[in-house]
Amino acid sequence: MATAKIFDDLKADHDRHREVLSAIADAKGDKKTRAGLFEKFRIDVSGHAAAEEQSLYATMMMDPEMQDDARHSVSEHKEVDDMLTELYQQEVDTPEWSRKFTQMRTRYDHHITEEEEEMFPKAAEHLSDADEVRLAKVFEKRKPAESQKAAETNPTEKEEKE
Repeated sequence: MATAKIFDDLKADHDRHREVLSAIADAKGDKKTRAGLFEKFRIDVSGHAAAEEQSLYATMMMDPEMQDDARHSVSEHKEVDDMLTELYQQEVDTPEWSRKFTQMRTRYDHHITEEEEEMFPKAAEHLSDADEVRLAKVFEKRKPAESQKAAETNPTEKEEKE
């Protein structure tokens, strides 16, 4: 395996997400800062998840040995997305928001740790160097577009369409 750029890209996003989640938690009492950080996180994690699904997960779905892992991760993306929508609908300075945020953060931390420790190494065994290069290119192309789409989307409107 000559390159693991796709996994490096995904891990770099995870590390950035961990930092923003910590900053959100630390901003308790500063409604404006917390709301801004939460929106930054929502947009970035939405773009990340969509691009990850369009690159890595789409490829994993084509391999019977990796399908279950991909499906599991997509379902976790949906779970976190649903929690983000609930948080988006609430005021960031309420105890309810803080409880829900803690639940979402715990869930997201579980998801990204599971990806990094279990899924990425397993996927790397099944992917060729060419696959990894192609997936990194797809991810890097799709993430900005998906993040822009998330920035332009009101999550509560998205929920009403479903």
